Amino acid sequence: MTQELAIVAGARPNFMKIAPLLHAIEKHSDIQTTLIHTGQHHDKNLSDIFFEQLDIKRPDVSLGISGGSHASQTARIMESIEPIFLAGSSRGRAFDRLVVVGDVNSTMAAAVTAAKLNLPVSHVEAGLRSFDRTMPEETNRLITDAISLQLLVSEPAGVENLLREGHPPDRVHLVGNLMIDTLKRLLLVARDLTVLSDIGVQAGRYGVVTLHRPSNVDSAQTLTQIMRVLVDVSKHLPLVFPIHPRTQAKIEQFGLKSLCESSSGIITTPPLGYLEFLALTSSAKLIVTDSGGLQEESTALGIPCLTMRENTERPCTVSEGSSTLVGNDAEALGRQIDAVLNGSYDVGSCPELWDGHAAERIVPLL
Repeated sequence: MTQELAIVAGARPNFMKIAPLLHAIEKHSDIQTTLIHTGQHHDKNLSDIFFEQLDIKRPDVSLGISGGSHASQTARIMESIEPIFLAGSSRGRAFDRLVVVGDVNSTMAAAVTAAKLNLPVSHVEAGLRSFDRTMPEETNRLITDAISLQLLVSEPAGVENLLREGHPPDRVHLVGNLMIDTLKRLLLVARDLTVLSDIGVQAGRYGVVTLHRPSNVDSAQTLTQIMRVLVDVSKHLPLVFPIHPRTQAKIEQFGLKSLCESSSGIITTPPLGYLEFLALTSSAKLIVTDSGGLQEESTALGIPCLTMRENTERPCTVSEGSSTLVGNDAEALGRQIDAVLNGSYDVGSCPELWDGHAAERIVPLL
């Protein structure tokens, strides 16, 4: 009998995780999918070219819900998605399972709605924990895992977390990392782009910076200290800085625009598309970031990643991979950059199941 899956995505990075899953499902004629985009993160880059690059269909359903507080957004998603779950697929069949990925509000909202309708939920990227309850994503992770009947885990620490929380072992499956599936499939395509020459940098001779978290950009003192370190480094190593709109606003608010522009080695760009950004990060000498996904990608690429966070829900990127936590300590950032530049930084290794085949392990479980 054909199985009907509802798959929910709420933000652009969710599609990077869903793409390899859809490709693997296409090999199974007994599985049909309905792709639902909540619109949580309104992104003008979610155009036809975006879906063509990932080689996936456009969403079957787009809810167009974005903005508002966490509570408002969650409530609107739940109200809008419930009728879809009740109606079933366009093929006239009830859904057999909901698949959600990651930890955004859409993930939690869709999972709660499905659970109340007795629709089984499978959570991809289950078990990740930062142990920081001030992060909205941590609440989403805990709730989604608590009501999911199938927990598909990207790294061993996630398995340990779930078992410690009392989840039955037969519901917990270590499958690997879907984001790395997409990275490995599109890496050569990305490297064929002219991004580096367009920006004016050479492979292995520049760094990449991304910052957006409140702990790094909401304090004038903290952001000023970080920018001073980056300006000093940029005198020896060009730094490409795709500036998040939130960070751009803070730079202007705190009067740091002149500091940012004081070095020709700080090369600012608007936010980039997935392939363009992958072309940039995959050839970098080092990465400075507070992004969770970039910790994973840098580990898979074997590129030093200085993570400006006090904690991480992806501990294998530190224990095995190429990431080092430096918090928002500008001095620690400077020391680690020196270690990269003098060749003493340890990039570690890529986790065993981050091999580009996570989706192939997931589909039989679904």
